[in-house]
Amino acid sequence: MDSITFRSDIVLSDVHIYTPNSSHLMVRLNGDGQPVFVSKFKILHTVNAYSKGDLEHLSNEKTRDDDLISSADVSEKKVDKRMEETYTDILLDDDGDLDVTRRSDGVLHSDENDQWREKVYPTIISKGEEFFSEEYEEDCTICNEIRIEHTMGTALEDVGKQVWRGAFLLADYILNNSYLFRDCTVLELGAGTGMTSIVMATVAKTIYCTDVGEDLLNMCERNIIANKHIYGTTGSEIKVRELDWLKSELCIDTKNPYCWSEEETAQLYDQTDVLLAADVFYDDDLTDAFFQTIYRILSNFRNPSTVYLSVEKRLNFTLRKMDVTCDAYDHFRFCLAELENLSDGKTKFAVEPVKLTFPQFLFYERVEQLELWKIIVEPLISNTQQ
Repeated sequence: MDSITFRSDIVLSDVHIYTPNSSHLMVRLNGDGQPVFVSKFKILHTVNAYSKGDLEHLSNEKTRDDDLISSADVSEKKVDKRMEETYTDILLDDDGDLDVTRRSDGVLHSDENDQWREKVYPTIISKGEEFFSEEYEEDCTICNEIRIEHTMGTALEDVGKQVWRGAFLLADYILNNSYLFRDCTVLELGAGTGMTSIVMATVAKTIYCTDVGEDLLNMCERNIIANKHIYGTTGSEIKVRELDWLKSELCIDTKNPYCWSEEETAQLYDQTDVLLAADVFYDDDLTDAFFQTIYRILSNFRNPSTVYLSVEKRLNFTLRKMDVTCDAYDHFRFCLAELENLSDGKTKFAVEPVKLTFPQFLFYERVEQLELWKIIVEPLISNTQQ
């Protein structure tokens, strides 16, 4: 008898676990032959690019849609309570276990009860093609609903094709502090499906949405095109580009559809105000490469900038230590401290945590393991003097 091999590197984002099945639609196979799904994520308040002064007047605003929640009208405690009640009602029983509703044997064989639940027929619409059906494209214009193509249950090297809570946390911060990003030039590293870049485009001027791998970047670009109804009226531009942390130079090979032009490279170094990265710290080698990359990029910036990093502290029991540890998170904190203590005479880095006191715009579980970090970057000498 052949031995059975179990794969232990398959992971599934909690965002997809807790999203009701009715929100998932399988639409195609990607270039790697993986099933691609579309999930709906509703913004709980109308997206507007508020200025700092506008925020003082938000407390008087009311919404006509009972499904929308204004961050200025509802405290974080009430939003969290609504989220908790929704999850409890839909997913959990009295003991907190997953509640799976099943039909009785009689119902299973009853034609009269065929409508007891909605039937789902997964259909592959296309295979690795740039294709949107007219029905899907039209449905994407629903106001305040972001629709993201993604995969589920991937190996570690493909986790960028899933949606993670860190992206929602960063999106919440952007929507609550939109005046900080108005008309900025933004670089997102490890953008994955493009969720955070799409939200950032509601306020920023230019967003460089970067990752590595043609199939992933293709998915990201499809998401950006499909969600123009979210940011299109702002005049913002999202450019999907390859940025490999394991390489010291930007990709300028014109055979690569996601290469950088000379003009874009100059804009990156001369005009970028903000860097973003959402939940990309799960592998020590990649974390090292990430910090080396941002140090290299930031050292060439002409102007001060700010970096925002979201991270989820994931607890794991390891046989090596016979204890519950957060090795990937610990290494992230180590690299963060090294960056802050760096004295190269060229750039100063100030690191501080961001309190998660801002309310939620998006529907997800903001667990206590989620953190947001801010790095203020100040060039000590101008780029022209280096």
